[in-house]
Amino acid sequence: MKPSSSLKSLLKNIDHKGYPAYKSTQGDYNFQNYILGIDHVQGDPFASPSRLNIQIKGKTAGFPKIYYNTSYKRIALQDHLTRLFGKSLEKFSFKAKGSGKSGLISISRCGQEVLERTACEICPDTGNITMHFDVGFPANGRSINSRELEKILFQFLPDCVESSLFYKNIDAKLLEQVIFLAEDQNFIRKQLPLLGLTSFVADGAILPRQSGISQKPLKSAVPFTSPEPFQITLNLPHHGPITGMGISKGITLIVGGGYHGKSTLLKALELGVYNHISGDGREYVITDASAVKIRAEDGRSIKNTDISMFINNLPNGKDTRSFSTEDASGSTSQAANVIEAVEAGTSLFLIDEDTSATNFMIRDELMQRVVHRQNEPITPFIERVRSLYEKNGISSIIVAGSSGSYFHVADHILQMDQYIPKDITAFVKEEAKAFPAASLPNETFAKPEFHRSFPCNRELKGNRRVKMKTLGKNAFSLNKETVDLRYLEQLADSEQTTALGYALLYAQLHFMDGNRNIKQVVDALFDLIETKGLASILDSKYVKSNLAMPRKQEVFGCLNRYRKL
Repeated sequence: MKPSSSLKSLLKNIDHKGYPAYKSTQGDYNFQNYILGIDHVQGDPFASPSRLNIQIKGKTAGFPKIYYNTSYKRIALQDHLTRLFGKSLEKFSFKAKGSGKSGLISISRCGQEVLERTACEICPDTGNITMHFDVGFPANGRSINSRELEKILFQFLPDCVESSLFYKNIDAKLLEQVIFLAEDQNFIRKQLPLLGLTSFVADGAILPRQSGISQKPLKSAVPFTSPEPFQITLNLPHHGPITGMGISKGITLIVGGGYHGKSTLLKALELGVYNHISGDGREYVITDASAVKIRAEDGRSIKNTDISMFINNLPNGKDTRSFSTEDASGSTSQAANVIEAVEAGTSLFLIDEDTSATNFMIRDELMQRVVHRQNEPITPFIERVRSLYEKNGISSIIVAGSSGSYFHVADHILQMDQYIPKDITAFVKEEAKAFPAASLPNETFAKPEFHRSFPCNRELKGNRRVKMKTLGKNAFSLNKETVDLRYLEQLADSEQTTALGYALLYAQLHFMDGNRNIKQVVDALFDLIETKGLASILDSKYVKSNLAMPRKQEVFGCLNRYRKL
């Protein structure tokens, strides 16, 4: 490690030289209270910005160990520091002038969810902090302007580090509230299975969002109010008593007229697998962490999946116990999504009628009379939903707006009325007596077989220079192959998508040997991440991409959608 004075001298020596001379700045420099690391220098001022890091000893940073002695508190602290450091950097971004990305200073932009990110890493043993961020090294044309970079590294950055990464200089009360919220959220999450619940929605929660492109709460929204039969009170460690709606395990139906809040409630439950920041409105919307949103996905690729629980006796004689297609129909894709979610270890399906294949969800009595069962290869979900719960322990929360078929099989029925939920279970069960239930066969079904193994991808094994590119939140590409993830609707951040891309690449290079099945591959990835950190999947000494932690369920979903496997 070199002293910071040597960096200052180096910058003076390379001023006005060609841009590649910036490469000589790579290395670590001692700035008294912290170490500045220059990991990667961009090739020119118009390329992706340079990657830097700040390293601070735990004793110097001074954060109480009790704030990072568990993973959920550590993640909350990392998230808070990333937000503080990011706000500090924003004040100085582009204050240094030059061509292209000159003067850019940025770090991961956190959303409403609290996610583990490579942007900020705190060692659980020592409290050492490492922040990874980007800086556009200034230039005039393609000539180095090191005086402007000196301004960034010796004026702007020290100010940002001092104001946001030392416990003595930040708002200690605000940080305490962040940690207390994380502890309360974790408490609710642990209480769900003990109380036989799939999810909890606190009274006063704000569920609607500002718009389709903003996840901030809608200011004019109706606060959530729990219906009395669903109402429970939890005594949280810091918040104290909190009342809200507990949705029990089993089959829950959410009904109501259009625009009354059915899908809004389901969307909040989908993202309740993550903790949310204070002020989001969904801080106390907590869902079973393994919950999976299930939908139809026309055109997706399916590889060797046992969908015989739902699809059998196809006219072309195709084997549905090991079914493959490059262009799945709505019903076939939804069947595969259910089976893959079971394989991924879910305990809760979240389903919206609007995004489902109708023939996968129901077949009414008249249709069964017209098209006899022996002529219909699809066994609808309504015929399996009860067994999936009773035999496999998988609950379902289903939004329905046009068909009453599920009234007969539901355990609990909620009606959303102008964003206010009402328990109508008893009323519906009485009314349903006047309507014949769809005929459900009294038959058992074989548990799907999970025997798929992944062969080694020789194309990638022989080519270590694979280009991974994130295409927003909804997709990434490996070389020329695009992996479409737009229907993994519980992905909350594009950095999760980036992590999925690198996880897939790492798995192909290291774990897919033809002997491991998909579960063993995913388990191996998460064992690696737990042992060496999320950045370990980059297969590189330095963090060159911003990553956010995806769930196991999304990793399964990513692998299942990669057409080259």
